[in-house]
Amino acid sequence: MMKRALISVSDKTGIVEFAKQLVDLGVEIISTGGTAKKLTEAGVDVIGISDVTGFPECLDGRVKTLHPNIHAGLLAMRSNDKHMQQLEELQITPIDLVVVNLYPFKQTILKEDVTREEAIENIDIGGPTMLRSAAKNFQDVAVVVDPEDYHTVLEEVAAHQQVSDETKFYLCSKVFEHTAHYDTLIAHYMREQRQATDLPEVMSMSFEKVQDMRYGENPHQKAAFYKEVSNTKGCLTNAEQLHGKALSFNNINDTNGALELLKEFDEPTVVACKHANPCGVGSADSIYDAYVKAYKADPVSIYGGIVVANREIDAPTAEEINKIFVEIVVAPSYTQDALAILKKKKNIRVLTLDNIMQKQPDTAYDLKKVSGGLLVQTVNHALLPEHIEVVTKTQPTKEQMEDLKFAWKVVKHVKSNGIAIGKDKMSMGVGPGQVNRIWACKQAIDHAVEHLGEDALKGASLASDAFFPFTDCVEEAAKAGISCIIQPGGSIRDKASIEACDKHGIAMVFTGMRHFKH
Repeated sequence: MMKRALISVSDKTGIVEFAKQLVDLGVEIISTGGTAKKLTEAGVDVIGISDVTGFPECLDGRVKTLHPNIHAGLLAMRSNDKHMQQLEELQITPIDLVVVNLYPFKQTILKEDVTREEAIENIDIGGPTMLRSAAKNFQDVAVVVDPEDYHTVLEEVAAHQQVSDETKFYLCSKVFEHTAHYDTLIAHYMREQRQATDLPEVMSMSFEKVQDMRYGENPHQKAAFYKEVSNTKGCLTNAEQLHGKALSFNNINDTNGALELLKEFDEPTVVACKHANPCGVGSADSIYDAYVKAYKADPVSIYGGIVVANREIDAPTAEEINKIFVEIVVAPSYTQDALAILKKKKNIRVLTLDNIMQKQPDTAYDLKKVSGGLLVQTVNHALLPEHIEVVTKTQPTKEQMEDLKFAWKVVKHVKSNGIAIGKDKMSMGVGPGQVNRIWACKQAIDHAVEHLGEDALKGASLASDAFFPFTDCVEEAAKAGISCIIQPGGSIRDKASIEACDKHGIAMVFTGMRHFKH
């Protein structure tokens, strides 16, 4: 039978009504600080925490509930005669229900101007201790950390004068999830404060659910979308959807890849993406011209794909987008006319994302889950080293060097083995995810010729995410009319590739940096 509850909450949603109904059910309430004040003002009879502990709250409220009279009342096992005898001897009353939620550490650290001192002051000590004590003794103590569970507790107490064992175990497991999340946020904040870029010996991470998904990569798989608890500006988790149905698992994965490539460009740029690979990229003086380039690069693959832009979408650009079916459009903003045009199509998803060009901090990690483990690496913010080397007799012109850098940005975000061809700030052909480099090269060239014509690649630039193991890619590039190549170098056959370039009058640049993406 439930007789006594301890209530101490930072989130006071619904707490007054909950406490009143407990009192009506014959439960007496112990409370602390601001919670006691709120309940008292609402007419709820409350026993002050100091009346239970016999000790005043002190140190600006840092010490209130850390006392044997509280924790013995929580941890005593009712089925253990020795425990109950000790409580009687010590004149300690058992506590049957704990309702606690913690200092708002997350909300505090998400504030733009938060100081370290303010963050640390919002680390709860007594709250997690009470939660863990009560949860450990879940057979005898119900413990509530989420206002969503108030109704269930009240319903069961009203019906049976206690909370069922099944519900108490559910509440217990919820508590340990909550305290683990809370402690992980604190640990993550501390690492950020010391700007740690090392990989820790023990890795704890915590994410909060954004939404359940209809299914995962395939209809038979369950899926949900989670977000990091931090100031993740420029990330898809902070996008606002203006139109269309909810994003799917594959939508989110593919759109994220498109956004990561977009962040490589400062000038007005549009990236079209399909199945996590770029299919068209264009940069220009206006977002309209950038879109036209991205579309022309691959008018077949962009159909049903994803379009992301780093400038406001205007009406002419929206009209062009609406000429085909695309799944998703993401941009920092839209003119009113552009938004009205895009919304004419029922099935398009339209999202706006502030700070679309902001990259993750250097302290962020790139994660890949494998069976039974986790691969962790720092994020790939690098593009080119400070010095790159022209290794051929032919030197690239200034314009060709710009095209090489453009193609290099694209290939960085193509699945390996990857080849990207660019010209005049437009992707011409992309060969992604092949099991050997020559297939990727041929695919990129064939793709460009098919969509842009036999002579489209004359004077174009080719980028390879890793070195050429043989001269075959150079020979294919020469047949297509490609004038310059950028690649990491580092093969034992580099000399042969250089000689092949010299034979065909192709300029080749070694970066000394590869960009595998698996």
